[in-house]
Amino acid sequence: MTPLPRRALLLGLIATTSGCATLSALDDAARVLPTFELAPPAGRTGARQAVALVVPPPAAPASVSTDRILVKPDPLSVTYLPEARWSQEAPLLLQSLVVRSIAGTDRIAHVGTPESGPVPDYALLVRIDAFQAEPVPDRPNIPVRVALGATLVRDSDQRIVATEGFARTALAASDRPAAIVAAFQEAVASLLPALADWAADRV
Repeated sequence: MTPLPRRALLLGLIATTSGCATLSALDDAARVLPTFELAPPAGRTGARQAVALVVPPPAAPASVSTDRILVKPDPLSVTYLPEARWSQEAPLLLQSLVVRSIAGTDRIAHVGTPESGPVPDYALLVRIDAFQAEPVPDRPNIPVRVALGATLVRDSDQRIVATEGFARTALAASDRPAAIVAAFQEAVASLLPALADWAADRV
């Protein structure tokens, strides 16, 4: 049998290794990752106001609009925790947290998403400025930063009632997913009540 030319062997090797890489990528994509959720702390309770507030999905950069847990080792780098994911895409997760945190104050008659409930009196527009771990070289504790911009809009005339920024940082004890998520929980447990009180005070 005539030996294959060297070029044909190389092409065959490339095709084989490319196929293996594709299969490996598919295997990685199909692998089930541990899934994490966050709990929504409420703001302070008070007298209920007969108004309806809706919270659309927050605006977010592409790096945040995923169910993967974002890690930014520097301002220009983007990666994700390899062994963990959120229960849903981060903007939808935060939308749910904001809705439930404000509703938990019991100060607004209806708090929900635009797809459900009565015609709203106000809309709370949220922008995700940061929702990430920010590891620092040679430091065992990993900072986790959550930063949201909030704009309250009156539905009847689309007038902006108020705008505010909210940011919190918490330290994860290690780079383990459970420790990172615990730091996210600590950050939102401080941020969300402040946002909920701010919104309820202004409707």
